[in-house]
Amino acid sequence: MTTPTETSTAATTAGEDTERGGAPQGRPVTAFGRGGPHGLGSSPLRTDALPKALGIYPYAADLWAEGILWGAVLRSPHPHARIVSIDTSAALAIPGVHAVLTAADLPAPGAGGSGTGPLWPGGRPVLAGEVVRHHGEPVAAVAADHPDTARLAAASIAVEYQLLDALTDPEQAFHGPALHPDGNLLRHLPLRTGDPDVVGEVIVEGLYQVGRQDPAPIGAEAGLAVPRPDGGVELHLSSTDPHGDRERTAACLGLEPDRVRLVVTGVPGATADREDRSFQATLALLALRTGRPVKMTLTREESFLTHAARHPALLRYRHHADAQGKLVKVEAQILLDGGAYADVSSEVLAAATAFSVGPYLCPNVFVDAWAVRTNNPPAGRMRGEGALQSCFAHESQLDLLAARLGLDPLEVRRRNVLATGDALPTGQAVTCPAPVAALLDAVAETPLPALPVAEPDTEWLLPGGPGGAGEPSAVRRGIGYAVGMVHMLGAEGEDEVSTATVRVSGDSATVICAAVDAGQGFATLARQIVQSVLGVSEVYVAPVDSDQSIAGPSARGRHTWVSGGAVEKAALMVRHQLLAPIAADFGMSVELLSIADGKITSYDGVLGMPVEEALEGKELWATAQCRPHPTEPLDEAGQGDAFVSIAFCAMRAVVDVDIELGAVRVVDVTVAQDVGRALNPGQIEDRIEAGVAQGVGLALLEDLRTAGGVIANPSLTGYRLPTALDTPEVRIAALLEERDVVATFGAKAVSAVPAVVAPAAVAAAVRAATSLPIGRLPIPPEDAVVLAV
Repeated sequence: MTTPTETSTAATTAGEDTERGGAPQGRPVTAFGRGGPHGLGSSPLRTDALPKALGIYPYAADLWAEGILWGAVLRSPHPHARIVSIDTSAALAIPGVHAVLTAADLPAPGAGGSGTGPLWPGGRPVLAGEVVRHHGEPVAAVAADHPDTARLAAASIAVEYQLLDALTDPEQAFHGPALHPDGNLLRHLPLRTGDPDVVGEVIVEGLYQVGRQDPAPIGAEAGLAVPRPDGGVELHLSSTDPHGDRERTAACLGLEPDRVRLVVTGVPGATADREDRSFQATLALLALRTGRPVKMTLTREESFLTHAARHPALLRYRHHADAQGKLVKVEAQILLDGGAYADVSSEVLAAATAFSVGPYLCPNVFVDAWAVRTNNPPAGRMRGEGALQSCFAHESQLDLLAARLGLDPLEVRRRNVLATGDALPTGQAVTCPAPVAALLDAVAETPLPALPVAEPDTEWLLPGGPGGAGEPSAVRRGIGYAVGMVHMLGAEGEDEVSTATVRVSGDSATVICAAVDAGQGFATLARQIVQSVLGVSEVYVAPVDSDQSIAGPSARGRHTWVSGGAVEKAALMVRHQLLAPIAADFGMSVELLSIADGKITSYDGVLGMPVEEALEGKELWATAQCRPHPTEPLDEAGQGDAFVSIAFCAMRAVVDVDIELGAVRVVDVTVAQDVGRALNPGQIEDRIEAGVAQGVGLALLEDLRTAGGVIANPSLTGYRLPTALDTPEVRIAALLEERDVVATFGAKAVSAVPAVVAPAAVAAAVRAATSLPIGRLPIPPEDAVVLAV
């Protein structure tokens, strides 16, 4: 077994080995030259930027091993069926086939009628044995000496199904037949605070629907499993939770966790849970069965069929307000479609419920929220989960209230905003900075984009694209506002911890931390932290594997806080080791010495020593953990301190709508965001732009459609993603830096909240342009057509 800082020799990229940081051999391990930007607050170039731009960054699909076999999976064509029989004889008869696995071949018995074979948490089988519960569920797996042979063998497996009625309407899940021994109700979460009998002077009601958005990662799922001499297995995957995936895979294999090693490869996009869980176990089982390395790369269609998408939602709201627009009571019913298995629906429901009122004060809140099973595709964790669905509803309600009272939409929000020290409907006090009013002011004060008539020489990009079919006279401009919030880190008692080691030798440092950089830039941040604390120029971040100490999943901005905190603590311990003997020589305390610009300086200016000189001949190291303050589950009334901290964002969207065709073009999005502290301003702006693009996609285009539970558009031609022409200009009105005193560096997560707010802002702008009720995401063209009277 290799040590945590060594690279595995079990697998290399096709054509070239890779450096420990993931960059090709011969390229620098750090993009921070001695004269370049250093430390926190700067915006250095990401070290993976050039390899990715050149197309030479290694991903799991590039891996290779001696004696490799190829895996393929047979998936159910039905959303709900009983498996009567499986005949694998034709597959086994094909030359080059080395193994065929069904649930009957798996090492552990099933439970609860799920069929034979081990179960993932949430009741999901690795391979369906008795019942398939969603379209695309894995039924059998094959290993062969060529990928085409593997796919041919999988297709030749004969499965006899007894079709069962598919439950695809989540509203029918309460009374329909049970899809699982645990029933169809995954969680019911009531929220009760205040007086239920209060009635406002003004009441507005709305029904809202949010569709199924797919994460659509740029790279489909791929991985390599290599059997080990001790009977274990080594997995090379684009995992975003290496220790969690190792524990779950080991349980499914019937192995102790230390006999499964997971090595993280390059992650080709991860705005949601990265890999289908059965993929990992199936890959490992094939390698253990054949005794040879097995590689599996999914097609784009398989990718759509396997990984989890955003929870579709149905939300009914009733807002009560007084004559001045102050909220008096909010009543809501929220229904999330969790798909066939439980997965993370419970925690998604908690966010949707707790943030159901949005960043507004309301003394009386009564919400009932449910997550249910259906035979629809599985739903899971995706950027802004739960909060996004509620944001669309509560912001639409604020627009209805403003229209009813004849108020400006901004004004009705200003009259209700949450502030630091206020309480959420869950009873939790907002102790972090909550500059919601300042965010609204920042977007309101930013000049609007010019109208086309004001710039007659500029080509006007009509809704529908260049040369759109509509008439310019049918185009109306709309302006919409929205505010939203997300929680950071885990919730409801989830233990959050990360461990990091910092080693310094000569003028360079190494960071060892199992925090996966899934695109959020943690590796760059870790370098900046060490440079700020220790003043060294060269900082190298070791590749991630499960032999390292746990760091947790890449989700909800946790690595900036928890893993960044662990790196800082370890670096500070090394700093003390470095400075203590120097301070003793000069008869002063360590606190009187500082490190800046690569130099150690005393408070009185007597000492001025280069860090390189102080480190000469020394090798220092330290390991530290970071664990934020604990949270607690929401109780039977939805009360409790469930969240570590919260981030806020305000947004203004400007759209052009062809009211005859229903075509919409997002012209401009202006963002003001609560960032705590801007550790890397350039990277923050990149993450905001990415979040806006994802939110615009959900607002107008992205919908993984199903017909009777069968996915109708599992391709990048059928599933519409925003292109460069669909993505608007994104302007940053403000990055408000009110530091959260309990957060590492005072910083907040930045990626999720723009994706949460953008759909609501775009919908508000379309509503303003058409004067029509906009209650569905994505907005179908027919909802934006203004019929002539």
